[in-house]
Amino acid sequence: MYGRRVPKTDARVDAYGCVDELNSALGLVRATAGATPLAEQILSIQKELVTVMGELATAPQDLARYRKDGYALTTAAMVDRLTASIDELEQDKTLYGKGWAMPGNTALGAALDLARTVCRRAERRVAALEVSEHAQAEILRYLNRLSDLCWLLARFAEKESTASS
Repeated sequence: MYGRRVPKTDARVDAYGCVDELNSALGLVRATAGATPLAEQILSIQKELVTVMGELATAPQDLARYRKDGYALTTAAMVDRLTASIDELEQDKTLYGKGWAMPGNTALGAALDLARTVCRRAERRVAALEVSEHAQAEILRYLNRLSDLCWLLARFAEKESTASS
């Protein structure tokens, strides 16, 4: 943002690039989900990821200008929405099977597991950025909760597929 030039290997570019990959992985989830409430939920998350990417693409010294220009930052309310979805899914204790969940039981579950792993990588890259320069803590919280939600949604999708078979 704001015309600052940095190398492609810059930690900030790496962080928002990983979030961009996550957004694409969630696009695959949405396309696989069809016209369902899950697709609507994923689209909402994708729109929030645009906020995350914009914030990550803004150097710390430009954040005041970024906010003044009307751009939103990642908020606790965004994290709380993810947490509420997680809490709702966690009511179903059958989602926690025995052993390790193996991705690939359904196309939708596999797409969600792919999104989860991309999200975890994005979280690691943002954490690395935090070490070298300030990145807002809400971004890390958001990505952490999103990866948890993707895991639960994958298990839910697999359960639903088994139930309808």
